[in-house]
Amino acid sequence: MRKYFIIVCLLLLAATSMSAQAFDEFFEDKTLRIDYTFAGNAEKQEIALDQLNMSPGWFGKRTRLAEVPVEGYGQIVVCDHKTGDVIYRNSFSTLFQEWLSYPEATTTRKSFENVFLVPMPKDTVSVTVKLFNNRREVMTEITHMVVPSDILIRHIGENAVTPYDVIQQAADTTHCIHIAYLAEGYTDDEMNVFLEDVNIAVEAMFAHEPFRSMRERFNIIAVKAESKETGTSEPSKGIWKNTALHSHFDTFYSNRYLTTLHLKDMHDWLAGTPYEHIIVLVNTEEYGGGGILNSYNLSMAHHRMFRPVVVHEFGHSFAGLADEYAYEQEQIPMYPHDIEPWEPNITTLVDFNSKWADMVKAGTPIPTSNNLNTVGAYEGAGYSLKDVYRPTPDCRMRTNENPEFCPVCQRAITRLIDFYTK
Repeated sequence: MRKYFIIVCLLLLAATSMSAQAFDEFFEDKTLRIDYTFAGNAEKQEIALDQLNMSPGWFGKRTRLAEVPVEGYGQIVVCDHKTGDVIYRNSFSTLFQEWLSYPEATTTRKSFENVFLVPMPKDTVSVTVKLFNNRREVMTEITHMVVPSDILIRHIGENAVTPYDVIQQAADTTHCIHIAYLAEGYTDDEMNVFLEDVNIAVEAMFAHEPFRSMRERFNIIAVKAESKETGTSEPSKGIWKNTALHSHFDTFYSNRYLTTLHLKDMHDWLAGTPYEHIIVLVNTEEYGGGGILNSYNLSMAHHRMFRPVVVHEFGHSFAGLADEYAYEQEQIPMYPHDIEPWEPNITTLVDFNSKWADMVKAGTPIPTSNNLNTVGAYEGAGYSLKDVYRPTPDCRMRTNENPEFCPVCQRAITRLIDFYTK
């Protein structure tokens, strides 16, 4: 047994060493930020390259470079130009794709900014961006070249870096998850308020498992982006503010949907800071927020529901968790009932074995009755009352009142943290 254990350890060490070697072979310790424009309507979508940017330091994964822990509604894939081998991959979701499900997208063409971070290649690479629909089919894609010696790659984050405070340093800053809290709607005189809000949000997150048990794997900073005015814009009230990220309520005419469409501004504020995942705190008492996988989590900071909302939205932006609530009348058909969703915490039962079937106790009926307080398959999730199922009666991803993530969400988050840090 001891000999077997030693062999397994050596194999794991060898795999880790090869992964680290792969990073050093193909990439520099710098970040390539690629700006795109996504445009179109419900019938046709297009992707255009906007700008290439380079900043000091790389704060994403350095192992398992060609793998993604969750599928997402899109992926960015970096390939070695000489061999065609995939040397980096990441997944994401976008507001553009969400907008495509709204009626406005059937009559209007719109464009959206999108920004992705990849490690800076040492040699020429091809980069492919793919967008998927809710049937997990490719809607559109683009492939382009990146030549590291290109003189038009914009250098950012080398000077005039936005001031930031280190809130928590990870036990190992080379194998950790980097989170930047970013101020929105805080003037220079209100930065002490922002730092207080950051600490509240940080403690709210680490009050939940599995974040609590894995806290040492997170490196957290607070970036003091200064706004000219306090608060955020509220279009339905005719209120427009001059803020760092130009955030606003009423996204897609939903009064509680608080977002920013100015992703290039967001990443300009963050350039030169150690970040990958972004949590934007908005200096407002109004209720609202939003979370987009591997893009950002944005939450109001001064409503009584601040703590549960910022944690809930991080479930979206970090772990790719779906909403587990349903509307009385579904207006957005997000999940076709004949397709298994990629999100780890909802199912249509098309491929339940790929989800949490292994966590269901023998004898538990599927679908599961709501009077059973156990892991099962409870109807009503993903905004749909019928044919979409959640793991438990309640969860942080279902209501603000529930104090914890359900066991299925906890396992999904644990797996994701392990993916990035082991």
